[in-house]
Amino acid sequence: MSSETRNKKIIKTSIIGIIANFILAIFKVVVGFLSGSIAIILDAVNNLSDTLSSIVTIVGVKFANRAPDKNHPLGHGRFEYLGAAIIATVISYIGFTAIFESIGKIINPNEVNYTFITFLVVSVSVIIKILLGCYYKKIAKQVDSDSLKNSGFDAMMDALISAATIVAGLIYVIWGISIEAYLATLISVFIIYSGFRMLRESFSVILGERVDSDLSRRIKQAICEIDGVYGAYDLLIHDYGTGRSYASVNIDVLDTLSVVEVDDISREVRRLVGQRFRIYVSSVGIFPINTKDKHTVEVRNNIKAMMLMNDHIRQIHGFRIDEKAKEITFDVVIDFSVKDQNALRRRIIKELKRVYPYYHFVISIDLDFSD
Repeated sequence: MSSETRNKKIIKTSIIGIIANFILAIFKVVVGFLSGSIAIILDAVNNLSDTLSSIVTIVGVKFANRAPDKNHPLGHGRFEYLGAAIIATVISYIGFTAIFESIGKIINPNEVNYTFITFLVVSVSVIIKILLGCYYKKIAKQVDSDSLKNSGFDAMMDALISAATIVAGLIYVIWGISIEAYLATLISVFIIYSGFRMLRESFSVILGERVDSDLSRRIKQAICEIDGVYGAYDLLIHDYGTGRSYASVNIDVLDTLSVVEVDDISREVRRLVGQRFRIYVSSVGIFPINTKDKHTVEVRNNIKAMMLMNDHIRQIHGFRIDEKAKEITFDVVIDFSVKDQNALRRRIIKELKRVYPYYHFVISIDLDFSD
């Protein structure tokens, strides 16, 4: 799907949401004030927040689609994530405002007058919200939009909230028991929870999340299928908005290849990842595998076996021996549970020195950025 088509889908879906939520909010405000129901009024306010959310989504998409410039050479795609965070903040604010109002109604309750029109409006609202939520989720999956996904979740929760107000009304009409203010408080708490959940997810993406394990494995597997590649490591993917991901990766190649052959392989890595995964590979690091010296192969295999006996070490790569300088160099990938990397490096070198006392060790510590 092209960027233009994606943006049109998001904007069209958001406009449908704006119209539906605004109409529902107007009806609920009227019914809420006529019946004196704080729960229905809060439900209406929630619909108005959804209208605002859809507007923010449209604005976010418009800004995100701006072309790269000198100050933002990787584009403005993260505006979408910022828009999702703004939506979450608005929802949280509405929840906090509503909970104070609801507690006030518990302390000073008021008479509620439920009518057939009240139940009809809220029931129609439940149906519309379920349909709208399903529509949001469907389009969000097609275009990979966090803002639409948040709006879809919110719509489903709105349907649940509206259904709860119907139940509260029926309880009052049948048994004369008013749980309206308590329900409004519960609704407020749920609105706050939803807002904070969305906010956490939005900021997590903005901060930079770990690449999806399945995607990481598929990318590295695809790279290793390229003729001349014997391993792919240190895959880093930077997300600058949907369809705007940049990556770097290191690969193993034989030390018998010429510079031109290595360059051909590097270009093939960029082409394959770009076409198959829509990710631009900005750099490809090269690790030469020593095949000429049996001693190097033997030492590498022995050190690898020693390193993998450590619970915190995931793998080693980039192995080289400089016999003239008596220096052994390699990278160690460790997990995030290691608190003191320098202490681990010193311990590794101490262990290796016992076996290879005549060598100097240069060990680079890599974090376990991707599976």
